[in-house]
Amino acid sequence: MSLPIQDYALIGDLHSAALVGSDGSIDWLCLPRFDSEACFGALLGEDRHGRWQIAPADGNSRVQRRYRPDTLVLETEFTVGSGRARLIDCMPPRETDPVLVRMVEGISGRVDLRMTLGASFEYGSAEPRVQRRGEACRISAGAQTLWLFGPVHVRRNQGTAAAKLSVGQGDRVPFALVWRSSREGPPDPPLVPAVIDRTVRWWQDWVAGLTYAGEWREAVIRSLITIKALTYAPTGGTIAAPTTSLPQQASGSRNWDYRYCWLRDAAAAIGVLLHFGARDEAADLLEWMISAVAGAPSRVQDLYGVTGQRWLPEIEVGWLPGYEGAQPVRIGNAATGKPPLDAFGEVLTARLAARMAGLTGSRDPWDSGDVLDLLESSWREPDAGIWEVRGPLRQFVHSKVMIWAAADAAVKMIERFGDPGPADRWRRLRADIKADVLDRGYDTGASTFVQAYERAGTDASLLRLAQRGFLPPGDERLRSTAAVIARELDCGGVLLRHERDPGDSVDGMPPGDAGYLPATFWLAQSLAAMGRGADARQVFGRLLGLRNDVGLLSEAYDPLRGRLAGNYPLTASHVALAETAAALDALDTLGERAGLRAVT
Repeated sequence: MSLPIQDYALIGDLHSAALVGSDGSIDWLCLPRFDSEACFGALLGEDRHGRWQIAPADGNSRVQRRYRPDTLVLETEFTVGSGRARLIDCMPPRETDPVLVRMVEGISGRVDLRMTLGASFEYGSAEPRVQRRGEACRISAGAQTLWLFGPVHVRRNQGTAAAKLSVGQGDRVPFALVWRSSREGPPDPPLVPAVIDRTVRWWQDWVAGLTYAGEWREAVIRSLITIKALTYAPTGGTIAAPTTSLPQQASGSRNWDYRYCWLRDAAAAIGVLLHFGARDEAADLLEWMISAVAGAPSRVQDLYGVTGQRWLPEIEVGWLPGYEGAQPVRIGNAATGKPPLDAFGEVLTARLAARMAGLTGSRDPWDSGDVLDLLESSWREPDAGIWEVRGPLRQFVHSKVMIWAAADAAVKMIERFGDPGPADRWRRLRADIKADVLDRGYDTGASTFVQAYERAGTDASLLRLAQRGFLPPGDERLRSTAAVIARELDCGGVLLRHERDPGDSVDGMPPGDAGYLPATFWLAQSLAAMGRGADARQVFGRLLGLRNDVGLLSEAYDPLRGRLAGNYPLTASHVALAETAAALDALDTLGERAGLRAVT
């Protein structure tokens, strides 16, 4: 059985990523890319679906974990009755072949350990053949091969490679796993200590280029490292998470494939990367976004593949039991089939933010007139909304505001940067949408913006209205909306995405939603924007306390079981954490300036 989600740590090479359990088992790894088939898939099934474990032989140990400071190099210490040993795991930023290295170090006494590698390619459906080739083991099935290097004798048993080892103080036992196409010959054995040192230096050099030194440095830097780790280096696209089908609630069916790039995540990440000094990453991500959406505006999608591919067919993988039995296991994502009216706001506001920050060279992905024609003719139409509902399309207020944001960004780029375009038409569209939302999207009796014109329920996405500049943060309508959301959507200290209504499912799915962590960060940001610093800090502190022992957050929090849930780690959660820290830092700065003015 898989571990609780929070018991996993992340390592990666900017092309793919692995989840390493506190039991020393790598239970999830897709190669050679984030969205490739898994060769270790035990996270969604059993040992036979692929894992690589190095752990004390007696199976009874005390575990402590950490990342080396400012890196993605993981250290796991096992303490048993006879001694203490350390397991170091990392994937060096890729230069040629995908490489995963693991090194066991003896710290004190003597510790006996076992190494078991049972790969299973194509999401656990292809059991490989294990062969000895000189000093390496060749583990192959179909088009894929893993090459295992290590100094200990490896036993072969059908598709499994296993070994016993014992380490005393000062001993070091290195292992390396290299992925190659089955058509290629064996690679050179990696020099594991040198690979680890090189990886440490790479990450620390990258962090040294960031510009944050505020109150929450540890949390912010860990979040920025996580965002970087979930970025596909060849294109700059940032995936939502490296996993698929991790449920939001136990045994639930809200199991989606998040190994793709959402425009809203990209837009938010661009702002965070710019704010904290990662300008190259922001420029690359903006270029990925503009390239992905280029073409007819009517063909824009919510999400794309890491290379910008549009076709992401969704299938169900019947042979995988699912995480803790949650079914179905999905590969691909059918959300691409819904018309996303909010996508234009994400793209244009991200482009404006980059230009305001001084990034040059970002081209317009569409002809301004073509986009305007589309939005003028469609903004009154229902859509799937930010939650990509699989039920009836609706007149979602958040979608309307995002089209307003697209018009607002277009006007500002015309006014400030001299972009070509019909400015008067854009201004008229902006004014028409705002008037319509204020008339039909605000419930004066309940003192709150509503989820959709035809549905009075509340929705956490409405917290983003202030962030988009739709109304000033101090507007009483936004204040009262935030109060209603905090009250009505609270789920054990975190917020649901939207109001529960068993008789009228908003998203076309059975009940089973858990508290959505990014939305709860949005609440803290809204409180900070309203000047309620103490309340914002309280929400933020509670969220920081939900991180696991190595500082990672998932998509959701299940208050019934008191644990992280959903796909993991989630880019949007770490982006929202960094956004909130920036908002609180800005509020503190304003307070300091006000104090200085009062003194002088």
